[in-house]
Amino acid sequence: GLSQSHAATSQSIARVWDEEILSAIRIDKPHPPVHARNLFTLSVAMYDAWAAYDGVAAGCVYNFKATAVNVAAARREAISFAAYRILSERFALSKSAATTLAVLDARLAALGYDKKNISTDPSTPAGLGNAVAAAVSGWFIDDGSFQLGKYVDPSGYKPINGFLNTGFSGIETIDVNHWQPLEVANAVDQNGLPTGPQQTYLGSQWLNVRPFSLTRTDTNRAWIDPGPPPRLGSSSTGAFRSNVVEVIRRSSQMTPDDGVTIDISPAKTGNNPLGSNEGTGYDVNPITGQPYTPSVVKRGDFARVLAEFWADGPSSETPPGHWNVLANLVSDHPLTVKRIAGTGAAVDDLEWDVKLYFALNAAVHDAACAAWALKRQYDGWRPISAVRYMGQSGQSSDPSKPSYHTNGLPLVPGLIELVTATSSLPGQRHEGFGLGSVVILAWPGQPDSPTGQHSGVKWILPANWFPYQKFNFVTPAFPGYISGHSTFSRSAAEILTAFTASPFFPGGFASYTIPANTGLTFENGPSSPVQLQWASYFDAADQAGQSRIWGGIHPPIDDFTGRTVGAQCGKSVWAIVQKYFDGSAAGAHSIAECARTGPSELTVRYSTLRGMYYKLQSSPQLEGPYVDEIPTGFVQAKDVQVRATRLIQSKSKFFRVLSSTHP
Repeated sequence: GLSQSHAATSQSIARVWDEEILSAIRIDKPHPPVHARNLFTLSVAMYDAWAAYDGVAAGCVYNFKATAVNVAAARREAISFAAYRILSERFALSKSAATTLAVLDARLAALGYDKKNISTDPSTPAGLGNAVAAAVSGWFIDDGSFQLGKYVDPSGYKPINGFLNTGFSGIETIDVNHWQPLEVANAVDQNGLPTGPQQTYLGSQWLNVRPFSLTRTDTNRAWIDPGPPPRLGSSSTGAFRSNVVEVIRRSSQMTPDDGVTIDISPAKTGNNPLGSNEGTGYDVNPITGQPYTPSVVKRGDFARVLAEFWADGPSSETPPGHWNVLANLVSDHPLTVKRIAGTGAAVDDLEWDVKLYFALNAAVHDAACAAWALKRQYDGWRPISAVRYMGQSGQSSDPSKPSYHTNGLPLVPGLIELVTATSSLPGQRHEGFGLGSVVILAWPGQPDSPTGQHSGVKWILPANWFPYQKFNFVTPAFPGYISGHSTFSRSAAEILTAFTASPFFPGGFASYTIPANTGLTFENGPSSPVQLQWASYFDAADQAGQSRIWGGIHPPIDDFTGRTVGAQCGKSVWAIVQKYFDGSAAGAHSIAECARTGPSELTVRYSTLRGMYYKLQSSPQLEGPYVDEIPTGFVQAKDVQVRATRLIQSKSKFFRVLSSTHP
């Protein structure tokens, strides 16, 4: 299996700084799109600093080429300054800024570098690293995330529904087909940091955050649009109902006490076609040719472990970071041969790491843009609202029976039932419930003593249903459709598959063991050790998505659609990053451009041009009196600004900064 036994001394400098951002994320407020963007920004900076000393590779944002007597030492220094500056900028906004900034200072000093060296002279490694950081920072600063406003969305999003107070039974909702923010007493986020009791939508502006590889024709629509989630009271009511029933069914299985066991080894699970759970595992390990060893565990232990392992809390690096951890374990594995995409000669650890992080974190950033754009566009519902709303409406199966309502839950024997005169008798399964009430078999919420007790499952009123989460966390603060976990994970799995030239973990097997009784935090468990096992990156990604159904955070439609959207993101990113590796992408992500946005106005982005020299190229469509103002040689940033302003006054259509190559 995967184990973290690699000696720290052999880690590349890129790995050192990747570990620093993961540590910083673990003590920050969980905000998956922000952390995906931070990971990508760091990765671009490290890759561009590395590429500056490479004769073939094209930088993503910064394209200056440097020389050094000792290239390895120069890269180590340039990457360190670039990484330090980017991380210091981003984590100055962190909940744990004081701690993280001190750690970053200490790391730079321990590497032997002086943080007071702020030179941007690219003929020195430190200066080049600082220049890379400035260029990369500028490229991201106006990407629509509102970083300078601490990621607060100024667009004025207002939820359709009022708050669902989780301290009370039931629900008041205006439209169950839309997201409902929660009001949670003593609320904490996934990392255990206190938050206000009332949720505000995290990342609502991500519909308009610039991705790496995705394109669209309408800026008001999502980057990838698979259509809306099912809606109650529409032609997709049947799908809405079946999705809610599946969430309740999973909730009814969150117990080790029902005697049900399953084989969770790759012999029986995984190998799913995209967007489904139809796979039945593998006849043999495709790498070794040997059959997988069965691993039979209690279903309720597996389900609870899955929900907590992938929940990415507490002290979690969130899903984008989780996939960095997995990628690092793959890189450390003795069976991993570091031939990028399986071709050419094996590369050193640093080249492998900077290229892997660039590709992987471009993929999780694009996954965030794709998923959060859909969250904003469709404002999709969450299970806690749907289960409570349908359950308190009644049952939708039989008009001749009590509590009938078209918006109610369908009756499912053993799962969703009506309380009858017989079933409510003393000692019977519905004792204590009112005659004609709709009840569900489900996990009833955290026990009084989570360290020593587990709740099991019992018959409850749907109005009291809780996802398998901490009582003071409940559900993340953004709409459901689509699942971020599923999108991030599939996108990352596509990159790992392409980058390593195999969908399979090294040796065709990876695992993670959760110990008995102390491995869970929501309640006591598992009742015996559970070893999560995966043959392929896709199997692990699918489990990440499945975990959110068990955990009551998403219905299956959010998961399956997230997987298919994630697959598109990963493939789209991989097609482009290869062009940076082979040098054919120079200029594809130009550093600054001036482009017409309306009939008579042009926008200018020159935030990355600080003190650097740039080469401009005019568009063939340029017209007007200032065409000759476009320089053919290299110019300084302030001149670009002046000329761009004059171009706006003319009727010119376009000019672009081609490169940041120093004269």
